[in-house]
Amino acid sequence: MWQLEIGLEAAAVAVGASIAAVVWVADPWRWLLAGGAILACVTVAVVVPVWRYRVHRWEVSATAVYTQRGWWARERRIAPMSRVQTVDFAQGVLARVFGLATVTVTTASAAGPLQIEGLDRTTALALVDELTRKADLVEGDAT
Repeated sequence: MWQLEIGLEAAAVAVGASIAAVVWVADPWRWLLAGGAILACVTVAVVVPVWRYRVHRWEVSATAVYTQRGWWARERRIAPMSRVQTVDFAQGVLARVFGLATVTVTTASAAGPLQIEGLDRTTALALVDELTRKADLVEGDAT
């Protein structure tokens, strides 16, 4: 799914950049510029999803939810179960086609929610149930 998303975005950028290069840049550089834009977009479309997949991690323990994400800058976050406020399940159009989903864990944190993307639909639904049960067992008001 990530490859298709990035591929579609890269294709749109490559087409736009190529058209702009051909229309607005004087000869002989226009074709070199268009080729460079296409090469850069193809490189991004091939490299980014693989890199992102290798970095993307998550884990749930009895006391916390751990996530790691990012492809350029990495972000590791830990949300204690006592801070979990809501657990959401979401599927975009492309995710539904691939049978994938995203689980979002909202906490009482200024850093925002934790997202676990690219989960198999069944795994995502089971994770929502598990996190909801575990968060409910912890005393407190998640603030």
